[in-house]
Amino acid sequence: MKKGDLSNVKITGYEFPNKGIAKLENQRIIVKNALPDQVLEVRISKIRKSKIEANLISVVEKADYEIEPVCDHFGKCGGCLIQTMPYTMQLEYKEAYVKDILDRIVESPYEYQPIVASPEPFEYRNKMEFSFGDEYFEGPLSLGLHERGKFYEIVTVDTCKLVDSDFTRILESVLTYFQEKGTAFYHKGRHEGFLRHLVVRKGKQTGEILINLVTSSQGELDGGEFASKLLNLSLKGVIRGILHTINDSKSDTVKSDETSVLYGTEHMTEKLMGLSFDISPFSFFQTNTLGAEKLYEVVREYIGNSKDNIIFDLYTGTGTIAQIISTVAKKVIGVEIVLEAVIKAKENASLNGITNCKFIAGDVLKVMDDLEEKPDIIILDPPRSGIHPKAINKIISFRPDTFIYISCNPKALLVDLPNFLEAGYEVKKAVAVDMFPMTGHVETCILLVR
Repeated sequence: MKKGDLSNVKITGYEFPNKGIAKLENQRIIVKNALPDQVLEVRISKIRKSKIEANLISVVEKADYEIEPVCDHFGKCGGCLIQTMPYTMQLEYKEAYVKDILDRIVESPYEYQPIVASPEPFEYRNKMEFSFGDEYFEGPLSLGLHERGKFYEIVTVDTCKLVDSDFTRILESVLTYFQEKGTAFYHKGRHEGFLRHLVVRKGKQTGEILINLVTSSQGELDGGEFASKLLNLSLKGVIRGILHTINDSKSDTVKSDETSVLYGTEHMTEKLMGLSFDISPFSFFQTNTLGAEKLYEVVREYIGNSKDNIIFDLYTGTGTIAQIISTVAKKVIGVEIVLEAVIKAKENASLNGITNCKFIAGDVLKVMDDLEEKPDIIILDPPRSGIHPKAINKIISFRPDTFIYISCNPKALLVDLPNFLEAGYEVKKAVAVDMFPMTGHVETCILLVR
């Protein structure tokens, strides 16, 4: 066996979400983007003492359980890794994946609850961030998601099934508009060009739509004409605002140097568990509205029935969790580093008539020094990377009776959770909540008691 060799292998082992394990010449080979029991044609890409890796060339024989993909872009787009796996099977693998991670850390008995499914396995996303580019070098303008395993190539996902048809109609309209004008996309390598991203948000419960075109300053946009094109579309929802954001940052992320309103307002409304939330273009909001309700029901269950608790909601974002749990708390204090999110949290609390929530803008590490209240419960919903190493001991030092840890990246628990266990906390309950069907991502909620 040598690098570059082509071989057919059968996947006999599987590491969720996308690593297939095969045997060739009595050696273990790792193949990304594989599923259990598939027969694949692969090309050997790396040979090391510790492992051998191979790239997937084609699926020679599907697994017996596989179903036909509902999306035309499956296999090329990097969005849905496991769409041909029946949804019940996806849930089984996600449940086992989270349990395996927890069992590596937690030695004492705990209640591992059955995984909570997303109410909708398709068309569940309320936000999509599409990128401009080309599908191949110097090809025609495209608008969509990155090709699987590629940095530059963009697949025009005009039949994406993670969103409803309003998203794809808007995508097609915007792409056609700029194709006809011959407008250039912003090249990430050369830092030249105009078109960068199209961000579409739509309230699952309200139908309100917010559209944000993100460009560099290296071009001109006829804002009135662009807005008119979108307003003439036949959509199920209602466009509340059309925005133009200028972003000259060299990083490939959506940021704002300047944002102008081309039509309507720069915010929209979504409802969650009976409350209304005003969302601005750069606000964080859970991307699966109905799935978020399931997650927050778990949080409420873990809090219990007492209404006398002082609760800290750290990494509160726009304060959704804080406001939803306000009915089962004496006082909730939310801390968030993004000032815009805190402003929005305060506005939303006022909108919902909630008076027992206080929101503080600042770094969790620094803000904790100035908090005088002693919390009974601390809720943690940190970024994918987990809690900052310098902040975790400070948070634990408050010694609440209960921690509720929400993680969108179960692997971060391998680093964070031991700190709580060493400080005298025990895992009492844990559950996986599937907020991201068809993908390799899953949310986890853990109840820790002192």
